Amino acid sequence: MRKYSFEKLDVWRKAKDFTVRIYTVTKSYPDEEKYGLVSQLRRASVSIASNIAEGSSRNTIKDQKRFYTIAYSTTVEVLNQLIISYELELLEKDIYEQLRSELEIITKLINRLHNSLN
Repeated sequence: MRKYSFEKLDVWRKAKDFTVRIYTVTKSYPDEEKYGLVSQLRRASVSIASNIAEGSSRNTIKDQKRFYTIAYSTTVEVLNQLIISYELELLEKDIYEQLRSELEIITKLINRLHNSLN
């Protein structure tokens, strides 16, 4: 089976794995958050990996950078939602800190990818 270029990117693999963790963690959120934080966190985390994948397929550097910028911005959106989840006591401190740490690594890798295009 052919491997696409984005599948070789460490940042994409980490973003994809992060998304899987978000799906697992949000299973324990209360039912009333199904269409709130659960939906937002899941869609935004999927968007991080998706924008990295889509950016890697773009033909121009300008286009690639735009998608990597969107991916970075979405990590900030996810962080905001994790902070709210933690403050609402939907996340335990250790899980919140692990997820935040993973996001910090992902943002650094996105920045490196973005800057490598200069």
